[in-house]
Amino acid sequence: MRVYVPLTLPRLAEAYEAGELGPGPLVAYAVTPALREWYVSDDIEELEYAALNRAAMASLRLIAVDPDAGVARRRVVLAADVPDGDAVADPDRGLDQGALGEVRLLGGLPLGKAAAVHVDAADAEADVAAAAAALGTADQGDDDARFVVDGAEDHELLWFATQEIPGLIG
Repeated sequence: MRVYVPLTLPRLAEAYEAGELGPGPLVAYAVTPALREWYVSDDIEELEYAALNRAAMASLRLIAVDPDAGVARRRVVLAADVPDGDAVADPDRGLDQGALGEVRLLGGLPLGKAAAVHVDAADAEADVAAAAAALGTADQGDDDARFVVDGAEDHELLWFATQEIPGLIG
């Protein structure tokens, strides 16, 4: 199963130094039955893109609460392949709109299982920083703040091979 783990650049650096993400449990996103039902598609690429976008939003939430995210305010999502049984969806949250596609990885995740890293381009940093600052207000229903958050979502995450991680965190 392909999972998408939301991170920040500092957390990616920590994982790179340790050789793994963890310890568990880790929050990740994947193509779950609830996500399939919500997205109403049988196209696995579309569904995985939806899971990636859910993880990107979770990364934005991490940036909003992480003072160590520093100057480089970019969303980061690590894509990894894990055995199906390692990614567990909470059945009690299956219909919760905020938890669509959310799974838990009970143990750590060796970086060797990573397939790729998705990261915002440098030109997205201002929009990501503004979105992180507006997130709390947007969650309370403010339309102007929601517009600012959507500005970050307008940026597509770039794909990087795992061998490129040192260049991303350096």
